[in-house]
Amino acid sequence: MEEKIKGMNLELPYLEMGSGFLVGLSVGYFLKKSFKILLLLMGLILVSLFVLENQGVISIDEASLDKTVTAGANTFKTFASFLKERLGEFSFASGGSAIAGFITGLKWG
Repeated sequence: MEEKIKGMNLELPYLEMGSGFLVGLSVGYFLKKSFKILLLLMGLILVSLFVLENQGVISIDEASLDKTVTAGANTFKTFASFLKERLGEFSFASGGSAIAGFITGLKWG
């Protein structure tokens, strides 16, 4: 049942999307937003550490800092690939739309 007001279609385009696409869209959007929040927090922590080092309160070992950041990035990559594989496990048609939704969610996020 469509309602039209002065030639405008009020039906939401999201209602026409399949459930696989919507699941992929929400997971992709969440992943990108969480990555941005993670980067914000990591940047805040690093700037705080650098200020404390500049004030002489602490000493930072750059090699261990590099290892920690690399390990965190690898963990996030593993999590992202797990989500992509999980979305691909939907039935063939739904899996394709889930991956398309995931990519769209990453782009919109």
